[in-house]
Amino acid sequence: MGRPSPDTKQILIDTALALIWMSSYGSVSVDDICKAAGVKKGSFYHFFPSKVDLAVAAMEHSYHEVKPLYDTIFSPDTPPLKRFERMMEVVIEKQTETLEKYGRVCGCSDTSLGCEMAGLEERIRVKFEELASRKKRYYENALRDMVAEGTLPPDTDVKAKAHEIFAYLLGQMTLARIQNDLNLLKRDLRPGLLGLLGLQDKAGSAA
Repeated sequence: MGRPSPDTKQILIDTALALIWMSSYGSVSVDDICKAAGVKKGSFYHFFPSKVDLAVAAMEHSYHEVKPLYDTIFSPDTPPLKRFERMMEVVIEKQTETLEKYGRVCGCSDTSLGCEMAGLEERIRVKFEELASRKKRYYENALRDMVAEGTLPPDTDVKAKAHEIFAYLLGQMTLARIQNDLNLLKRDLRPGLLGLLGLQDKAGSAA
């Protein structure tokens, strides 16, 4: 019998992401993933020693899929406030796509996995923190540019503010997932984030 195709590994990652995102890590078994992927269990274990290994690989893959988009949104050529505004638009666009594809609001896949498993699987907690740090660096750079242009006070703690923004976004997506209501994001995401930036009074002119 030949070795499994490298494409099989990607199929397993994509399938795991979809199944875990739609439901939960605990409710999806290796058998479920293999059946949905059309892959034999032996091929699964050829690439991944365990379901945890697959989950960590899926988290990393998910980040690399979104990284080019982050690079574009947070380009230094874009005014810093516009970077955040575009990010909010993209969050809503992506959540709309998943709603149409899966029939429910799915929120952030890494957050759902982290909430469920970070206390039980150290590798998932570590990977979540690693990916969070990468994303927050985009926010920090935009915030530094906002300080430099005078939009934010010179004494702004950009690391703390980036963490606030990151936590706020995850919280809003989690609430939308729990309530299965995309309108929560459409209504609250923009004004809430502008409020974190101290720009709530300028919300009408910030678009």
